[in-house]
Amino acid sequence: MILPLLDICNLTFAVGNQKILDRLDLTIQPREIHALLGANGSGKTTLAYVLMGCEGYVPSGGHILFNGTDLLPLKMYERARFGLTLAWQEPARFEGITVREYLSLGKPDYDPEPALRQVGLDPERYLNRRVDKTLSGGERHRVELASVLSMKPTLVILDEPAAGIDMLSITHIIDIIRALKAAGGSVLLITHQEEVALIADRASQLCTGRIIFSGNPREAVDHYRGRTCVR
Repeated sequence: MILPLLDICNLTFAVGNQKILDRLDLTIQPREIHALLGANGSGKTTLAYVLMGCEGYVPSGGHILFNGTDLLPLKMYERARFGLTLAWQEPARFEGITVREYLSLGKPDYDPEPALRQVGLDPERYLNRRVDKTLSGGERHRVELASVLSMKPTLVILDEPAAGIDMLSITHIIDIIRALKAAGGSVLLITHQEEVALIADRASQLCTGRIIFSGNPREAVDHYRGRTCVR
């Protein structure tokens, strides 16, 4: 029996008296693309932040096992060392260094050109650009995704921003997700885009802090279309 890469059980997170995550259960298998669908306010981004251990996102109940290790006592950088990373909501950081330097951090012999091409950026135009306000928001997000590709994480959480499709074509998004899987990783794809969700191996719908459906991506998309969530 293959153990899940990520095993979330009874996860609860509240702000004041309002539960944002309510006894949430979810599993992700090794080398699985798992799409998470849900309306605004359903708890998708909160789940991503709890998984990464972001400041202020400490759950009040439940457990998170990653490759059998309890994540909850670990700080964000420790979770990253285990191969867990979050991308897309926040654009590339490290202001002022070049794109080449950003993509090669900690990897002096790394060739960043293939990763840049995978996210639709011409290496000749971008490698010597600085990561600063001269890059548009879309360009910074692409650089960040190139960085994720270079890390080859065990599990990447792709939390799609509301303007994600404007910044990156669906074709590029799908290619990046498949490249992450081909490199041996799993992907938790948090998305509003049904077309993107359909490339997943499995999909789930999050509604008012709970998973209310998991299964085939087509069935999950159909369920998402027909289900209105009200707190």
